[in-house]
Amino acid sequence: MQKALRWPCGVCARGVGNNSIQCTSCQKLVNRKCSGIKGSMYKVMKALICRGCVNPVTGTGRTSVDIGGDANLELVDKFCYLGDMLSMDGDADAAVENRTRTGWNKFRQLVP
Repeated sequence: MQKALRWPCGVCARGVGNNSIQCTSCQKLVNRKCSGIKGSMYKVMKALICRGCVNPVTGTGRTSVDIGGDANLELVDKFCYLGDMLSMDGDADAAVENRTRTGWNKFRQLVP
């Protein structure tokens, strides 16, 4: 059994250290890594809203969502939709990489 942390991160629930910032919405401390801040934290410390507050479904660490009628949907980082790989943040980078990889593989099959 894990002992309770005195100051858990509001996103990942691990302990926070000196390099943390407080969410202005939920008032929880957030690790620098979980905050996604690049550069100075001082510039954004009065306006930071953590991922848990921005997107409560994916920010809570849950693995499924209850949609009623005894049905649950699994939360995943990436999924295939109509042949394209989509990520949970809406990027189609994986789809572009997959199409490029597939095109090069077909091209290499044609080259003697």
